[in-house]
Amino acid sequence: MSSFSSKDPSALSYPKSLLSIVTTVGGLAVFLILASSFLVSQPIGAAVHEYFYGVHQLKRPNLLNGDTVTLADSRRDDVVSNDTPNFNLTVEENEKGLEDEKDQTSKSQDKKKEPASKGEQIESSTRKPVLSDSNHSVVQPHPESKQEDEKSNNFSLQKERKNEGTLPSSNSHSEDVRPNSINQATLDPECDLYHGKWIPDQSGPLYRNDSCPVLTQMQNCQGNGRPDKDYESWRWKPAQCDLPRFDPKKFLELMRGKTLAFIGDSVARNQMESMLCILWQYEVPKNRGNKKMQRYYFRSTSTMIVRIWSSWLVNQTSGPLDFAPAGVAKLHLDVPDDGFMQYIPQFDVVVLSSGHWFAKQSVYVLNNEIVGGQLWWPDKSRNMKVNNVEAFGISVETILTAMATHPNFSGITIVRSFSPDHYEGGAWNTGGSCTGKVKPAEDGELAENGFTNIMHEKQFTGYRRAIKKKNNKSALLFMDITEVFAYRHDGHPGPYRSPDPNKITKRGPDGKPPPQDCLHWCMPGPVDTWNELVFDLIRREFERRQSNVS
Repeated sequence: MSSFSSKDPSALSYPKSLLSIVTTVGGLAVFLILASSFLVSQPIGAAVHEYFYGVHQLKRPNLLNGDTVTLADSRRDDVVSNDTPNFNLTVEENEKGLEDEKDQTSKSQDKKKEPASKGEQIESSTRKPVLSDSNHSVVQPHPESKQEDEKSNNFSLQKERKNEGTLPSSNSHSEDVRPNSINQATLDPECDLYHGKWIPDQSGPLYRNDSCPVLTQMQNCQGNGRPDKDYESWRWKPAQCDLPRFDPKKFLELMRGKTLAFIGDSVARNQMESMLCILWQYEVPKNRGNKKMQRYYFRSTSTMIVRIWSSWLVNQTSGPLDFAPAGVAKLHLDVPDDGFMQYIPQFDVVVLSSGHWFAKQSVYVLNNEIVGGQLWWPDKSRNMKVNNVEAFGISVETILTAMATHPNFSGITIVRSFSPDHYEGGAWNTGGSCTGKVKPAEDGELAENGFTNIMHEKQFTGYRRAIKKKNNKSALLFMDITEVFAYRHDGHPGPYRSPDPNKITKRGPDGKPPPQDCLHWCMPGPVDTWNELVFDLIRREFERRQSNVS
């Protein structure tokens, strides 16, 4: 029997070989792990990381050192205007508004299809306004009557508190000063709401004249005996998209717990009644208003529709001032109307309407100094610095600046552009008429209206100046209906202003037309499209705000 010896070379060689192999393999494994970790963590490792994990690794900029992120987009090569979006964003801005920047880039590409911005179109349009001498007032064709408007305002006021939350605020540093036919393309860059055509609509109107109890009789054209009704069955079709038909259920849900206020003149009343008539088909609201403020409450969604009368949207006094006697309206063009400004924090959406009252007799005041007047300027030796058109532009800038800088307002202000009238052959009191118009005008039929053109220009200029001063979290939107509704000469009551069976509706033997209204709009009728536009603008703005916080 042989015995084991430690000195036997063959017995010692096996353990040594096994130990060296284990050491070598272990060392190689450690080396591979360290090397792989090193490669993946370095710039060249981005390719390795992408290969293994399918994700490309980007170096995040150091915001403390001022690093920025540049978003590349080949479509920028086509953008040459000053309105090109800013693509040099910090990471915080990029994460907050990447979707908006993508959509704005798409919008910039779309500019190739449209040779000029809306602001430029105002200058290049065939309807070119010409500024008048300040010493000569420009008279608008149709002054309005507040007495007519106040007939429907006798309601009892009951304080309501909104019990639903509100959506996040708008970006307080927006500097886009173009009309939102361009600047509201953020969510749908292909859709310019204000360029398109009127098309027949077989589905008919959104309500009937006899299905809405709040409809003012003077706008109840069918109830007043107008024989034709095709004017009720046209839809506005934007060239690049569709404007959805108004769905009252969806609108009330969108405005759940919120208040929409129409503020301004009798055209504001016209639009507000249109909104109520549409919503009335889905739900009958509770009337909770008074003479100062009409308020209709929709219980299903705690939605409030409000209207406040304000002839000029700026402060008005009637006492004597300098050489202006008592009794003549003094318009303080640099002071917003506190009659409604005190309620602004309670509103989520405000639609403003003004302009036509600047044809009424009034005195224009700036810094407590009389600077002009309309149908009033007793001392011809004095130089009149401001006429009624210029006064309108100043008033627009004043009220919109007040909305855009109000510290307690973060809602949406919609500026409905100047509503065109269609008095042909004269003014409202000099034989102007819209009788016999039964369908929208063709391009060759559009009548030139210099007053409408210049009022639109002054209004947009005031809007641009106000938005440059914006420092709160509200949104300021320009709903540019002026050109769109220049085609709707068929949409006015004309001579069908009352149910009087003996009213004159035809021209006399001398060819003179009967008294008529070619300023306000029949209901139902084209004015309902304004509220489809309002619906779409509110929806877009709410979605934009949601995307900014998501």
